[in-house]
Amino acid sequence: MIKINVISNNKVWHQHLKNPERYIEDKIIKINRKCKKYKKKKIYCTLLLSGASEIKKLNKKFRRINKSTDILSFPSYEKNDFKKKLKTEKEIYIGDIIINFNKVILKKSKLNFLDEFNKLWIHGLTHLFGYDHKKNKDFKVMMQFEKKLLSFIK
Repeated sequence: MIKINVISNNKVWHQHLKNPERYIEDKIIKINRKCKKYKKKKIYCTLLLSGASEIKKLNKKFRRINKSTDILSFPSYEKNDFKKKLKTEKEIYIGDIIINFNKVILKKSKLNFLDEFNKLWIHGLTHLFGYDHKKNKDFKVMMQFEKKLLSFIK
């Protein structure tokens, strides 16, 4: 079972998501129903809904990049270590995701707000599961997993 703890320090999020915690919980329930692989496990992470200045500070502190970005993911484990944990642990904290409201709203012209938001937090979640997109072949595998998760929440 996957569980996401949602923290919303930025009030602008509530203009588009009346109850972010409930919204994510509803989506995770759908993922948990379809994704039997994690049924007997308790997999936790945190989702911080931020603004531009907060994510810029975190990007500078942890990645040494002094600019705002749309999403940051801080996985607790590499993919192989995560797989080992799945075999031995019942409860696993997989990491943190931070999403920048300002970037979601900017991309909104292409998609509606919720579609863009879903795309971003699912992208972050796939990073926490150990996927990355540094190499083209890894990008393809990651995108397949993202599409699968997105299909679960439709």
